[in-house]
Parts: sequence; structure tokens; C-alpha cells
Amino acid sequence: MTHKPDTLTPFLLLCLIGFATFFSSYLRIPVLPLFATSLGADPAQVGSINGAFMLTAGLLSIPAGLLADRTGRKLPIIAGILATAASSLLITQCHQPEQMAAAYIFFGAGLAAFAPAMLSLVADVMPQERLGQAYGWYTTATYIAMTLGPATGGFLAKALGFRQVFVVSGCLLLGVTLLALLVLPKGPPRHKTELHAVLAGSIELLHNRRLLACLLVTVGCCIGFGVFLTFLPLYASSRGFDPAQVGLIFAAQAITNVVSRVPIGKLIDRSDRRTIVNVGLVCLALALAGLGQLTQLSHLLGCAVFLGIGMALTFTTVGAMIADQAPPQQRGLAMGMYNSCIYLGMMAGSTVMGIALKRIGYPLGFAAAGAMVLVSLVLFFAMMRDRIAQQAGQTP
Repeated sequence: MTHKPDTLTPFLLLCLIGFATFFSSYLRIPVLPLFATSLGADPAQVGSINGAFMLTAGLLSIPAGLLADRTGRKLPIIAGILATAASSLLITQCHQPEQMAAAYIFFGAGLAAFAPAMLSLVADVMPQERLGQAYGWYTTATYIAMTLGPATGGFLAKALGFRQVFVVSGCLLLGVTLLALLVLPKGPPRHKTELHAVLAGSIELLHNRRLLACLLVTVGCCIGFGVFLTFLPLYASSRGFDPAQVGLIFAAQAITNVVSRVPIGKLIDRSDRRTIVNVGLVCLALALAGLGQLTQLSHLLGCAVFLGIGMALTFTTVGAMIADQAPPQQRGLAMGMYNSCIYLGMMAGSTVMGIALKRIGYPLGFAAAGAMVLVSLVLFFAMMRDRIAQQAGQTP
């Protein structure tokens, strides 16, 4: 990835801040259910704690994106890291599961503020012809953090205890806040427009069919991925696989997802992005359907690898496409919509599809998740084709 130093240095700092924030936040991921259980939480209450986080992140991402457009990127980023640090430190004072759910609302609010502003700032500091590579590298950094964070958190929990992991997480995040204050690159000038102008611009953005197509794809993919994250362990256990084998399946998906993003980012800048999204969606749909039909570990690992490739193809490309479609003064809002679709889609995959799986079983449930991805593929293809037809009709 070759760029001028004045472009590359701010981008590398963004990758560093993104990595440090997600690593510090995800230290607590494997510890939270265990700590909640030690306080007397049942599985439903553990689910409600994570649900509070996802719902808050989903609902607040759009207003947080608007804030990033009006105040600049730095304020939401700093506030988001601080809110995430506060959630970790507050959990150390919790003695009931309900208190943990309340503290996790701060985590959702923090991530809602942080993620759209950071994605917008990546697009702000990088030239448009290199957005694919930029998102490939940035998301690789954050996904590595999401992989190393839980592993480190589990080790710390064994060595120090549950509460101490949250202390470490909170203190590290306070350090990241200081780092961000000192080195965070400047974004574009603030856009202090009147509220009615902001609302008019937001409505205009919603009329962008390419943007809506990308958001629909995001929802469909995240419903499917939510099913994978939530129900694969239960399905695999019912097939006789032990926790280590389940972990291997998850690792196959995560490693493939991470390793694929940088080369895919380069491909995005040189190829038709619509085709890359279509291929990614087909990979996702086939992988989800296969997971519910296959019973051998090697076959499930193959599906997990396919799933990781599909996730990398789709999400790296969609992120770059959304950044392309939104003007700089509305990029925060667009990324807020994207972030909102991610968390609300995953929440739907865990809850709505969970109800469906109870009725139809795992094989049909995973097939239904794959079908949801195919529906998003059809809608994406149709909306993109309509847009091209409109542009052709307008050409003299």
C-alpha cells in the first residue's frame, strides 16, 4: 500500500487507534457471561445484557453519525472511547445482572459514537481511488483486535479474576482516549448547517438507491451472521462436537475473514464492486445452508472458511461503496446507517431467527438464514441494475 507520507501517517494512526479500542473493549467478551453467571444470571439474563448492548448500538449509530457530520469526527470518537471505558469500570461495581445490563448500555452508546466516526475519518484522510485498500487494512486491524482481545481476556480472567479484567479493559481504554486526543488526524471542516437543512440532506441520502442497496445487503448478511454466531455452538453440540472443535470452526471463519481483507481491498479498487458483492453474498448463502446440512468436522470447517471469505468480500466492498456514495458532509450519517444495520441485523439473527429455529430446527433454520442472504442479493442486483438503467437514460 503505497501513499504519500502525509496521507499514510494519519491512516496508520487510525488503524492503531481502531486496533487499540477494539482490543481493549473485547478483552471482556468471554468474561462477561461467566461474570454474569457468578452473580446469579440465567442464560436469558445473559442474553438480555448483550441485547442491551446491540439495541443501543443499533439505535444510536444514526444520530451519532449525524453528530460526526456536524461537530467533526474527533468529538464522537473521543466520547465513544470514554463511554466504552466507563462501561468496563462500571461493571466492576455491579452485583446484579440488571446492573450489568445498564452498564452495557454505555458500551453500546460508545461503539455507536466511535465506529461511524472512525469509518468516516478513514474515508476523509484517504484518496477515493484507494478506499478499498484503506478499508481492507483498517478492518483487518480491527478484526485482529477482536480476535486477540477475547483470547487475552480469557487468559487474564484465569490469572487475575473476572472483575480485574474489566479494570484492565477500562484503564487501557482511558489510555487510548489520551492517545486519540494527541494524535487523531483532523477530518474535513465542520458543517454547521441548520437543522432543517440537515434533515433535508438526510432524506436526500435515503433516496440514493445504491446506498439503500448496500444497507439492505448489510442487514441480510448480519441476520445470517447473527445466526452463525448464536446458534452454531448449540447445533454443533447437538451433533456431538466438543467445545474445542466448535472453537476451531469459529477460528476458521475468523482467520479467513481477517487474512482475506487486505487482498480483497486491493481487488476492490481495480474491479467492479457490484460483482465482488454478488460473489460474497453467494459464498455466504451457500456456507450458511451447508452448515445446517453437514455433520463432519472437515465439512463444517470448509463451510466456515467459505463464510469467512464471503464476509470479507461483502463487508470490505460495501464499506467502500457507502463511503463513495455519501458526500463528506454526510459521510458520518451514512456510516451511522451502516453501523445501525450491522447491530440491528445481528440482533434480529439472534432473536427473530432464534424463534424460527425453535419451530423448524437447525437444518432448516440455517437454510432460512442463507435464503435471507439470497433475498438481499436479489434486491441488491435489482436496485443496482435500475440505477444503471436510470443513468443510461439520462445520458444524451
